[in-house]
Amino acid sequence: MPEATRPLALTMGDPAGIGPEITAGAWRALRHGGEPFAVIGDAQIIHQHDVPVREIETIAQAAGVFDRAVPVLPVTLDIPPRPGQPDSRNAGAITASIARAVELARTGQAAGVVTCPISKIVLKKAGFAYPGHTEYLAALCNMPGHEVMMLACPELRVVPITIHVGLRRALDELDSTRIIAATRTTYAALRRDFGITTPRIAMAGLNPHAGEGGTMGTEEQTIIQPAIDALRADGMDVSGPWPPDTMFTPAARARYDVAMCMYHDQALIPLKTIDMTQGVNATLGLPIIRTSPDHGTAFDIAGRGMADPSSLVAALRMATRMAEHRNRP
Repeated sequence: MPEATRPLALTMGDPAGIGPEITAGAWRALRHGGEPFAVIGDAQIIHQHDVPVREIETIAQAAGVFDRAVPVLPVTLDIPPRPGQPDSRNAGAITASIARAVELARTGQAAGVVTCPISKIVLKKAGFAYPGHTEYLAALCNMPGHEVMMLACPELRVVPITIHVGLRRALDELDSTRIIAATRTTYAALRRDFGITTPRIAMAGLNPHAGEGGTMGTEEQTIIQPAIDALRADGMDVSGPWPPDTMFTPAARARYDVAMCMYHDQALIPLKTIDMTQGVNATLGLPIIRTSPDHGTAFDIAGRGMADPSSLVAALRMATRMAEHRNRP
């Protein structure tokens, strides 16, 4: 099927969060000439946000109705959701939405997967065995451990080497092998999915001032520099280790295409500070394209008409651009 005719598969996320509202907002923003998508979820929770909805039988039908209504491939909820009051009894429907979207992408029926936010706590109460979306997607693709999370906005891309673990555990898990693997995956994805012929990679240090020559920590010398040396031997343009407190200034950002960071908050704090509205979460290293808005379920404002769909719109647009690059002859 030609790339332009394949819609994106959009999961419903937690139905008690802002997912339904930002889905409606994204459709309004994109219905005329934008990236067509089909929602894998409950039609009624989207219709409640004053948009027309059309249930479809196959995702191929989405493009034909997208300019008039939100196309929905139905997933039945176990109980009616109440905005701001998540219920783990709907966990099965939430994960079923994700699984179906991945299957549509893996079989070539969807151009990619875009996921609305889920609550890890809500799913964990129902026995969800994964730390987060990213790890679940990797398992669905039969590639556990190959996933890399990248956060991106127009001014910055960041990749955390360690992700959804506590800081103490992250420091224990950090090693040269992990850094090399994540960087190789990132490098390949920037070439394949973002059209960057020779990606420039900046490697963050771990300690203040990147260790200050070993006086503030030795991980830069024993873990990070050996990884950089190995990556350079592969022909990659890798600089660093950079002092983490100065590598996100406008002048510094102009010198690289992605920043490889040692732990979750080292990557996400600058990205969200610079541009949370346009921030997008992209999963690299999988056989499918997956993006997501860079925010959570926002149960505190769900149902109040306050949610901003900008990050979801950006995620849908990025997924389309990635699919175009990946499928370019």
